[in-house]
Amino acid sequence: MSRVQESHIYEALSSVMEPDLKKDLVTLAMIEDIEIDEHENVSFSVVLTTPACPMKEQIKNACIDAVRKFVPDAADVTVNLKSRVTSSGGGHHCEHERPLKNVKNIIAVASGKGGVGKSTFAANLAVSLAATGAKVGLIDADLYGPSIPTMFGLQNTKPEVADKRIIPLEKFGVRLMSIGFLVDSETAIIWRGPMASSAIKQFISDVDWQDLDYLIFDLPPGTGDIQITLSQTLPLSGVVIVTTPQDVALADVAKAVSMFRKVHVPILGLLENMSYYELPDGTKDYIFGHHGGEIFAKTQGIAFLGAIPIDRGVREGGDAGLPYVIGRPESAAAKAISEASMEVARRMSITNAERSCRK
Repeated sequence: MSRVQESHIYEALSSVMEPDLKKDLVTLAMIEDIEIDEHENVSFSVVLTTPACPMKEQIKNACIDAVRKFVPDAADVTVNLKSRVTSSGGGHHCEHERPLKNVKNIIAVASGKGGVGKSTFAANLAVSLAATGAKVGLIDADLYGPSIPTMFGLQNTKPEVADKRIIPLEKFGVRLMSIGFLVDSETAIIWRGPMASSAIKQFISDVDWQDLDYLIFDLPPGTGDIQITLSQTLPLSGVVIVTTPQDVALADVAKAVSMFRKVHVPILGLLENMSYYELPDGTKDYIFGHHGGEIFAKTQGIAFLGAIPIDRGVREGGDAGLPYVIGRPESAAAKAISEASMEVARRMSITNAERSCRK
């Protein structure tokens, strides 16, 4: 009989805490597939709450150390990392029957004003999450200025229709829907609020999204009809707010924060875009102000997701239909975007866990 028992492994791993959820891995039911062979080699799986977990290596190493410490008879220790994205379970209170039941998390990307890089971040967020293995969809809800077709290189591409449902286009592992796929690129959308709201509802009900871990909404700037429609129609899991450091942008961000709090949508964090420009000598020029977004987030009690530097390549990638995290992954801006994207996934998992505890 083996000297190492499954119970020994569980006991050892009960000492390993999940850094964000503040409970041990056994209590959180994150341990699966324990195997012990005739040579006392041990293997098991740790099921993460998102494939984008930024602390996966920390958790893996902590598991190996715990088994070696508490189970000295174990020979080799192998940890397999898997993921099972948690669900918001319906998000904030919604009077309507929950649509999109096969979507685990619905995340809005918003801004107080235009021109701060909201759509650029939404596109790169979607691509970054998809690159981790998550199932991701992206809705271009900025009906009056749709940019997702250009950012993904899908101008003048039309989606197919099957069984009276629109099949979203797919690129870089992301399922996509935009009004720009349905109208000519030079046609102006001249719709009043009710028509715009109706179009967004159709993107929800008439598109075959299938199973998704994350559905991201790239919202129009401000706090208008579309934002209100979404908060009333969908159980939004959370919102990410994008800003620049300058005071004029932050004044509008304050209004967006106030609106989402009033409709009880969790704010996952604030991203500061165009934070600084790095000069050839390595010094930083804070063109739009110094740490305005970070200071604002701290004052408002909001998580700060990171600061993205100004980089010409970000704009060039968007115009060329190649998201920056794919086109230049080793650049400082791409790394900052990727880290912010992983932090969004992390904050979503924490929010889901906190919501589950309140039930």
